[in-house]
Amino acid sequence: MNDVLITGIGLVSSLAEGAAAHRSLVAEPGGVAPMVDAERFAPYPIHPLVAIALARQIPKNSDQRQMEGWQRLGVYAAGLALDDAGVKGDPSLLAATHLIVAAGSGERDTAVDCKVLEAMSQETNTGLLAKEALPSALRPTLFLAQLSNLLAGNISIVHHVTASSRTFIGEEMAGFAAIENAHRRIASGQIDLCLVGGALNAERQDLLLGFELGRNLWRGGFVAIAGRAAHGGGFIPGSMGAFLVLESRQHAEARGARTYARLSDVATDRSRRAPGDVTRTLGGLYQRIRERNSASPGVAAILSGASGVSPVTEEECRFIEALAGEEHAVAMTYGDLIGHGVEAHFPAGVALAALAVGSGHSGSAGALATGAGHWRGEAVALVEAIN
Repeated sequence: MNDVLITGIGLVSSLAEGAAAHRSLVAEPGGVAPMVDAERFAPYPIHPLVAIALARQIPKNSDQRQMEGWQRLGVYAAGLALDDAGVKGDPSLLAATHLIVAAGSGERDTAVDCKVLEAMSQETNTGLLAKEALPSALRPTLFLAQLSNLLAGNISIVHHVTASSRTFIGEEMAGFAAIENAHRRIASGQIDLCLVGGALNAERQDLLLGFELGRNLWRGGFVAIAGRAAHGGGFIPGSMGAFLVLESRQHAEARGARTYARLSDVATDRSRRAPGDVTRTLGGLYQRIRERNSASPGVAAILSGASGVSPVTEEECRFIEALAGEEHAVAMTYGDLIGHGVEAHFPAGVALAALAVGSGHSGSAGALATGAGHWRGEAVALVEAIN
């Protein structure tokens, strides 16, 4: 099996842009205050995106205009990762870079939706109304922009990443599957170089509506994730883009790449979510990873991807508390600082784990990134120092 190294990180959140700027989140998490907007979409708070200059990674205005917000954010973060890995602008490396994206659904035109709903309240023939509204209010290009796999397409177009491309869809599970798939393909020798990640634009009325219909959102002012269960639970969405460049050790060493850490293993599952399932599943995944990596010195840091939604968050916390006590590890819930990124949340957690390991904040041991989807899916990833 090939070692899988993390050679590039592209991370944008409500707090910062770039790998170096996010290193303080894992170095001194207590010294960083979250950026929360509780007014714009009240009663639902969000973590808004930090100001970025899109032209630095998407130089053509025409490219920017034809993308939705989450696509621009994803393309931007992907460019940061390629820059960080020393791959951007190198045609031979870009031609060998495979792309794996965790994507949500496209953004809706809220104004058109409201117009149609208002008309429906006064019209009995809704079928006829739909036929009239579609050609007059919606552009054909809008439907194309809503395709989830166009994030991958735009990354390929803007950054000239031209090897294979695949997109996973399905909330947090998409992020779990994307990271796991990238790791497996490199570890097995199928590929040597991969760009993997996702993005979320939390500043969208349609996105908030969709999650609130399932009663998943937190209401009111900011409360730390661990304290939300007493008030019914819920997550605060955070705008973020998180991409990593993963590379086989042989390929990285041959080109003299700088490396952050080794992505030693990734394990995922999908429990039925009966009471206690999340705790048991995460424990089983970690045990599986330890058995496959028997020489690992263990973990000194745990990056929890808990969302805040009950009861899954409480079950994830029970697993983390037990593991932290067993391993004498320091645990951090990074969603308290940057919000919940849904598809992009696990890639962001793996990136932060790599920064913790690469900065020496996990000592001689590794870091574990965990994830439990607010509805379905569980995952753990072991990130270790390179030996």
